[in-house]
Amino acid sequence: MSKPPSKNPLKHLRATDFRGMAQLATQATAGVARIAEGVHQSVWSSMGVPGGKAAGQTRGLTGLVYRAVHGVTQLTGKGIDALFARLQPVLETIDEEPPGTPGREALLAALNGVMGDRLLASHNPLATPMTLRYQGAALNWQNLPQMPEASGKVLLLIHGLCMNDLQWQARHQGQAVNHASLLQDELGYTPVYLRYNSGLHTSQNGRELARQLEQLARHWPTPIEELTVLAHSMGGLLTRSACHYAKEEGLRWPAHLRNIVFLGTPHHGAPLERAGNWVDVLLGSTPYSRPFARLAQLRSAGITDLRHGHLLDVDWQGHDRFRRRPDRRQPVPLPDGVACYAMGATLAGKRSLLAERLTGDGLVPLRSALGQHDDAARTLGFAKTSQSVCYRTNHMELLSSPQVSLQLLRWLGSQAQGARSC
Repeated sequence: MSKPPSKNPLKHLRATDFRGMAQLATQATAGVARIAEGVHQSVWSSMGVPGGKAAGQTRGLTGLVYRAVHGVTQLTGKGIDALFARLQPVLETIDEEPPGTPGREALLAALNGVMGDRLLASHNPLATPMTLRYQGAALNWQNLPQMPEASGKVLLLIHGLCMNDLQWQARHQGQAVNHASLLQDELGYTPVYLRYNSGLHTSQNGRELARQLEQLARHWPTPIEELTVLAHSMGGLLTRSACHYAKEEGLRWPAHLRNIVFLGTPHHGAPLERAGNWVDVLLGSTPYSRPFARLAQLRSAGITDLRHGHLLDVDWQGHDRFRRRPDRRQPVPLPDGVACYAMGATLAGKRSLLAERLTGDGLVPLRSALGQHDDAARTLGFAKTSQSVCYRTNHMELLSSPQVSLQLLRWLGSQAQGARSC
């Protein structure tokens, strides 16, 4: 009798991943010490006792103790990191865990979504680099694999926040569902998947995606007739950002772009992140709770970009991303000459003001997913026939919904029929 699969997510980690985890443990210890010192000084300040040189720091013997804690933590962390670096070649040879297991990749994707910007800034090996992937492997433009099945119709799939390319394989009522496989079988597309660090600013990922697609257009083994993008959630913001920067930099790949399908994309932001911003404001309102605001501020730049749907560098550069401010992002229209489609979802059984503005799919309001906005300058121009709504469907179920599959075939199938007619 075979053993049931382990539900322990750590079993999916490779031995070399523990170097990255050790770095995170060091940073967490230092962070807790800073919070404790901040609370300590808040209490002292209420009694008229002055603090240290910087805000939230203590002075005298107390300050000496906290500085000692910080020093020992950093010294220990550097020692552990150096040890893992020396052991890494040995660990790689004895590592028996298969690389890239779904459990491991899901864990790393979630970690990158929550704090991927910090991982990259600290050179943590757990930070996920952006790669275009074909049949489960990252494409190396200097040494492409044999790709006899590759066609001139490329379908690029872009996942959302805290996710990865493997999660396009979903399930509906016990049956495996993959929108890409359906479009490949029915319409002749060749699927290429994007994997990226969703904790980075959308504009950072957008710039890098624009460059990667330029390489794809240059090195794809057969002339590209059509590039179609299927993007879920944050992936849609990434796509629009990449199109903007590709045009700005005069890149060639947009000439191949024919269709973009947005699945549950928060074009105008998501209320849950705006609620997170309120947490920042509330925690920072008193000297006693202010140190704990750092916990709320662990969330990544990618998450805070979802507050209003930032796409460009100018939307966030020069601003404190945790400070509450009105929506001042630069409007970015849909790309010219590209057929754009928006699929939204709602948990409600029918459309209503409450369902559209508040409920949505549990994460994204329906109006945001359909590109609608009270400001005409920010409203995206999706044609009525290019919009569709899934009822009684949540955000993640868009990846497995049969209704989505059928709508994709209608939209993209009609495009293919139109191209053949021409």
